[in-house]
Amino acid sequence: MIKRIFDWLRQPLGLVAVGIAFLALFSLAAYGIYYTQQPPAQPIQFPHKTHVAFGIQCLYCHPGAERGPSPGLPSTAKCWACHQQIAKTQTSLLLAPLVESVRTGVPVQWVPVAQVPDFVQYNHRPHIAAGLNCEDCHGDLTKMTIYENPQVMNMGWCLNCHKEKSAGNPELETKLLDCGTCHY
Repeated sequence: MIKRIFDWLRQPLGLVAVGIAFLALFSLAAYGIYYTQQPPAQPIQFPHKTHVAFGIQCLYCHPGAERGPSPGLPSTAKCWACHQQIAKTQTSLLLAPLVESVRTGVPVQWVPVAQVPDFVQYNHRPHIAAGLNCEDCHGDLTKMTIYENPQVMNMGWCLNCHKEKSAGNPELETKLLDCGTCHY
């Protein structure tokens, strides 16, 4: 039975079937990779570029980055502290979810964009302590209206940075390139 299947696969029609199956699997994998790299829909299409232009620092809205693993997302109260003073906030369709959140007391449900898998323990704090700026990993937000990851954040990308930062320092190299630094 198996011999007949292999004989059929060597025939022109069998080769075409194998080619179609391969293309289907390749297309499915490419679509999956493309889909996972798309930014999720947010309740408010937050214009980072506008806020950066006003001189608002990243750590004002994301103070957790300085203290621990998660940068945190701004609360409704933090947004409202400024926006209640802006007249067009009440009539802006873009800010309707913020106004509704203030009115109902239900927080804006932001969707995290830059996430790592559960088996990776990423912590912003040591990166900030090492002098990295937010834009080193997250891109230049002065050029982004809606945030999108500027690159695929994966292990290879992180390791390249760790190798670059530790070059010539064996002690730092041992620490930054050890698996247990990120996988514990």
